[in-house]
Amino acid sequence: MNERVAVQVDSSNVEQLRAWDGAQGDHWTARADRIDEGVARYRDQFLDAAEIGPASNVLDIGCGTGQTTRDAARRAATGAALGVDLSSQMVELARARAEREQVANATFLQADAQIHEFPEAHFDVAISRHGVMFFGDPAAAFENVVRAIRRGGRMVLLVWQPIERNEWISAFRTALAAGRDLPEPPPFSFGDPDRVRTLLTSTGLSDVRLRGLNEPMYFGRDVDDACDFVSGQFAGLLDSLDADGRERALDDLRASMTEHSTDRGVLYDSANWLVEAQRR
Repeated sequence: MNERVAVQVDSSNVEQLRAWDGAQGDHWTARADRIDEGVARYRDQFLDAAEIGPASNVLDIGCGTGQTTRDAARRAATGAALGVDLSSQMVELARARAEREQVANATFLQADAQIHEFPEAHFDVAISRHGVMFFGDPAAAFENVVRAIRRGGRMVLLVWQPIERNEWISAFRTALAAGRDLPEPPPFSFGDPDRVRTLLTSTGLSDVRLRGLNEPMYFGRDVDDACDFVSGQFAGLLDSLDADGRERALDDLRASMTEHSTDRGVLYDSANWLVEAQRR
């Protein structure tokens, strides 16, 4: 096993590093294919919106195990794609998969995109599939990333719409809460279009557009498979329950998944914003 090397992060992202370079990163690395399968219905729409040219230089923020970076690199056949993420485990797997798939122009870096010194005005487009919502200081992070985009270059993001429009997270939280009141999780902090427009325009972007996308998300081939995946992904909510509460939560989760079981697997409705903007 490779020894993990300390990475410099902003103080507002210390907890994110602990999670993504720790147990959360381990879970996502072990289930890399399932994570990608879950949002596969958004894949082509997201990439097409990025308008990646054959010679583009692409920055992928919060690249995870690198599917979006590799996809971008294939479209930028004579250019390059750089994926950055806080998780050393996911970055390591991303590198291995790029090598295995012979995507030589995809590279990966463990870094905090909020403070990393990217080359100025270097990238033609910055993309992120569900990565930017975790920044501790979003304004500082976007200012840093925007400096790395050439003037006239683009940013394209996929971010979750509010919780109430995402059946999957609403159902899982209701089941796993076991009667508790839970705070809104960070991944849904970009659900308000006005907030997104204000944030992006204040950090050097213009022509900010949001388009709503709705697709079913896949969580497993059957109830047992999906329940195992989701209970691992939300292990923190289960670990804070006593034995009775945990049993109740898992029973409720299984009941919900039984209702959403189809001949194509366990599916829940989801909703994203496809965000497009241009560097001024």
